Amino acid sequence: MWRRFGFFRQFKLNLIRLIRLQVEPDEIARGMALGLFIGMTPTFGIQMFLALIFAFILKQNKIAAVIGVWITNPLTAPFIYGMEYEVGRVLLGFPHPDTTIEFSYHAMRELGWLLASPLCLGSLVLGIPVALIGYALTLHFIPVMRQSRIPRWPRPQKNRNSSE
Repeated sequence: MWRRFGFFRQFKLNLIRLIRLQVEPDEIARGMALGLFIGMTPTFGIQMFLALIFAFILKQNKIAAVIGVWITNPLTAPFIYGMEYEVGRVLLGFPHPDTTIEFSYHAMRELGWLLASPLCLGSLVLGIPVALIGYALTLHFIPVMRQSRIPRWPRPQKNRNSSE
């Protein structure tokens, strides 16, 4: 059954693990804010590793930091990075990059600058409010979630009468 609902089941298990941590909600919220901020940076692929390193260095909750990084996943990353790029491009006053591709060192370096600098600036501009909002929401909802009972994952009913 875990193969059928793998992503949702893993999310629910990590949420339960996060709620059951025997630490103050503030500690969980700080770890979540760190993870959300790192999740908004254009470091797709190494974000969980970065979250663990920074959580260790800054002495924040590692589980919450790793869960917060999941804000960017293959479904949300194109939208988040596109929004970050557009915010950074507008703030820097850059035009849209030219779509003609020239394969030279100078052209690739220029295209990299036109893409990377707005993306990095946009990730900072959007990452800070997302981390602050995530901190506030986590700080509010951890006590609420600790009071509620989370039901077990539904198990499929075996049909004993079928002759398969």
